[in-house]
Amino acid sequence: MCQECGCLEGEYDAQSKDRIEVVTKILDANDVQAEKNRAHFSNHGILAINLMSSPGAGKTSLLEKTIELLRDELKIGVIEGDLETNKDAERIRAKGVPAYQITTGQACHLDAFMVHNGLHHLPLDDLDLVFIENVGNLVCPAAYDVGAHLNVVLLSVTEGDDKPLKYPVIFRAVQLMLITKLDLLPFMDFDIGSTKEGAKKINPGMEILEVSVKMNDKIKSWIDYLTLNKANSFLGKQSL
Repeated sequence: MCQECGCLEGEYDAQSKDRIEVVTKILDANDVQAEKNRAHFSNHGILAINLMSSPGAGKTSLLEKTIELLRDELKIGVIEGDLETNKDAERIRAKGVPAYQITTGQACHLDAFMVHNGLHHLPLDDLDLVFIENVGNLVCPAAYDVGAHLNVVLLSVTEGDDKPLKYPVIFRAVQLMLITKLDLLPFMDFDIGSTKEGAKKINPGMEILEVSVKMNDKIKSWIDYLTLNKANSFLGKQSL
């Protein structure tokens, strides 16, 4: 069994019930902490957004472009999740915003306890948006509520248009899907219509945006989404 995500391998045996009970307790404890994280963000007037995707879908590049375009309107902080290295946090700090790196070792996802530790390393009183860049994985992150207000999944045109149907759990867990790297679409065998249709079968209520950090007209919808959600959020500055 994967001790992190709870995947059970092989046939059901006498120990499987005990394993499932342990995993259930882990997830229950995680959900309690996630609610505390959400309240913590809310009390500081912060909109927290969890970014999930497979490796290479463009999460960090999207954050870099987002910071460039919103730096004069909103104060942004980032919690980075990777198995190893500090590279993504360094890229974000180079854009002039605070970032805290979480290295998970062998864990294929962030959980609420990791994020709780991370948020205490950010200047929350001075922030409007906090992005949680989850570990690159289309499976495990979907099982763990990290305490964000919005969950977003990125799917690049280089990955194939069948991913929503093949990995339904993560697409079911989000409010927004970003189809990324639109600038590469002419070179890919990727059917946007089929992708959207498959995603809507999984999650009819999700919004879908087509974006590219290389094309100004293909990033505006994402920036508008962020500013609108921040402006319309019920969040207000409160003292803890």
